[in-house]
Amino acid sequence: MVWIWFILPFLGVVALTVHGDQRPRICSDMRSLYKSKGFAMTEVPSTEISGEHLRICPQGYTCCTSEMEENLAKKSRSNFEDLVRNASRTVQAMLKGQHDSFDNYFQELLDQSEKNLHRKFTHMYGLHYIENSKIFKDLFNELRRYYKGANINLEEVLNEFWSRLMERQFKHQNPHYQISDDYLECMVKHAEPLRPFGEVPRFFKIRLTRVFIAARSFVRGLSTGTDVVRKVSQVPPSPECVRAMMRLIYCPHCRSMGSVKPCNNYCLNILKGCLANQADLDSEWRNLVDSMLQVADKFNGPSNMESLVDTIYLKISEAIQTMQDYRAHISSKVLQGCGNLKSVAKRSVEDDSRKRGNPYGVEERPVGSVTPPMDRLVTEVKMKLRDVRELWVNLPSVLCNEKVTAGSANEDRCWNGQSRGRYLPEVMADGLASQINNPEVEVDITKPDMTIRQQIMQLRIMTNRLRNAYNGNDVDFQDTSDDSSGSGSGDSCSENGCGRRRSFNVATRSPVVYAIPEQSEKTKAGSGSEALRLSAGFFHLLSFVITLLYFCR
Repeated sequence: MVWIWFILPFLGVVALTVHGDQRPRICSDMRSLYKSKGFAMTEVPSTEISGEHLRICPQGYTCCTSEMEENLAKKSRSNFEDLVRNASRTVQAMLKGQHDSFDNYFQELLDQSEKNLHRKFTHMYGLHYIENSKIFKDLFNELRRYYKGANINLEEVLNEFWSRLMERQFKHQNPHYQISDDYLECMVKHAEPLRPFGEVPRFFKIRLTRVFIAARSFVRGLSTGTDVVRKVSQVPPSPECVRAMMRLIYCPHCRSMGSVKPCNNYCLNILKGCLANQADLDSEWRNLVDSMLQVADKFNGPSNMESLVDTIYLKISEAIQTMQDYRAHISSKVLQGCGNLKSVAKRSVEDDSRKRGNPYGVEERPVGSVTPPMDRLVTEVKMKLRDVRELWVNLPSVLCNEKVTAGSANEDRCWNGQSRGRYLPEVMADGLASQINNPEVEVDITKPDMTIRQQIMQLRIMTNRLRNAYNGNDVDFQDTSDDSSGSGSGDSCSENGCGRRRSFNVATRSPVVYAIPEQSEKTKAGSGSEALRLSAGFFHLLSFVITLLYFCR
């Protein structure tokens, strides 16, 4: 037994050598940190204590009590939410800034176009334009409403404008005749095949319509992207994510290793687990960005939005001049189809001259331009959209940046979730399904987040709209304004514009008849036979009762 007394001192030296780094240390680092988070410093032990009570951090010597661990876990939740929202806020600000730039530019362009038309037409057509300026004002108002998302049919809006303009011009060209509403309706019907305005209505229908479809879809796409980023950034973390963030951020301080930064791969696995649902946005988000880049390309070129919208008045002037040039031929065909007009008292030559205004000048260009130019806006938005194309799969790497983690140069001297040392597990792939074996965050891959699934659907819907817009197909948007409603029929009117709606493309529909369904002959026959059978049965029963009463007497 004597040899035991000789070996005990040796074992004690070995124990001190092996576990020398686990001896209780002063908790000054944790005291400072805990106080900075708004908690009472008196809750922090002065030196490390045994950690068997811990539920999240490693159970070695620790500077954290159970209450401190619980408080810091709650703080980890808010830390994670702040990280995600701060990263998302930059993207939101970019998308909203681009939305506002395009929206303001396009509306300013439309306002300038209307001002040019008013100024030029007042000069060219004088009182005739002033008396009929409402049809032009209505056109621009409808274009604005369409651009802002109202469910109106733009083709019907343009057809209605050309019909009303034809009426006004026909009256102006025949000032000495009394023209009734019925006659005007007949006139439109007979004059339309003659193409009184030349190729301008077709130009508006094809090129101007495509510009407006693309413009409002593109701006709506930027708005949708902003909303998706905002709503996704508000998705709360799971309890498992909160525990993992606690181990990442505060457990090193509990272990008196506050100066040791987390291993980069350790951080990535935690963030990939916490943001597993968000990463599933990647495919539809890329599709949205790619579709917006395609639509943006349509804003440049020789027939871009700027040149088309800014010269609306020139094309309408060309149409008016075309009808003026062929006035005799048009009047002849209308008189043949609708009959002669009733004469009224002649106006003075001075009055006619005053209404005509100054000679028409189609080559005069509009004064003033909208800045910045479209090509600069397109170049900027395309560059910024490409920067956020891989937003959701890059988010873990953005959050696990060099300021947060130890980096690749310190892989052997970083916090790995247990102590200081290399992190061995491999980094998980992106997306919910890839987290089934995540070593840091327990993720239930069978329960996707419903908020994010809804946003995936919103991205898919908006992408389809953008693709339709790129191909020149009209897109229906839910009208959020208070002054309009409908389902895309185009039956929205301004003031008295709906008194007599006519269109170049007149469609005659048969009256709807609500008939009462008639019975078939077979059904009628069946009903009659059933009645006969019931009557026969009744008489048989009556005869049986009378016979029974007779024998019972």
